[in-house]
Amino acid sequence: MSIGALTLSAVARGLTTLTHYVDIAQAHADRHDVDPAALVAARLAPDMLPFSGQIQCATDKARHGLARLTGTEAPRYDPDLSLPDLRRRIARSAEFINQFTPGQLDGAEDRVIQLRFPSFSGDLSGFVYAMQFVLPDFYFHVATAHGILRMSGVVVGKPDYLGSLDYLALGDRAGAESPDRDGRRS
Repeated sequence: MSIGALTLSAVARGLTTLTHYVDIAQAHADRHDVDPAALVAARLAPDMLPFSGQIQCATDKARHGLARLTGTEAPRYDPDLSLPDLRRRIARSAEFINQFTPGQLDGAEDRVIQLRFPSFSGDLSGFVYAMQFVLPDFYFHVATAHGILRMSGVVVGKPDYLGSLDYLALGDRAGAESPDRDGRRS
């Protein structure tokens, strides 16, 4: 599997996790009479982005990271400040990245990617860009969104972060179905 195809698969999975987090946050707000705006604005520390900002950064990284690996332009979205808006943002980002095929990412590991930030700049190979910048930064924001929900009293755990696993059918497990997030077989 190429690094581009790996990146495509990883961010698609992470966007599914973010959608699940928004759904869990909404269900928590509904069940416990919590203002959804409080969850959207919650943050782990004063100098960190709120839940909405974590989702915005993760979705931006998914779109722009894959666009740079394919030499295309990613759409830019305005900030979203409600749970339904965040859900739509994730869906639009997923729609954008799902337009790419693994074949379109062949050779992405050799593409030269220029990073220009006030604190650092330089040229990276597509491999280094994906492995040392896109994926770690994307998952930082996914994991931080998870932490914000936990800190806010939302019941969310590692199975919510990992999602369902794509088990191999081996031996007596041939044809076994993957369990869902709650451990049930589908």
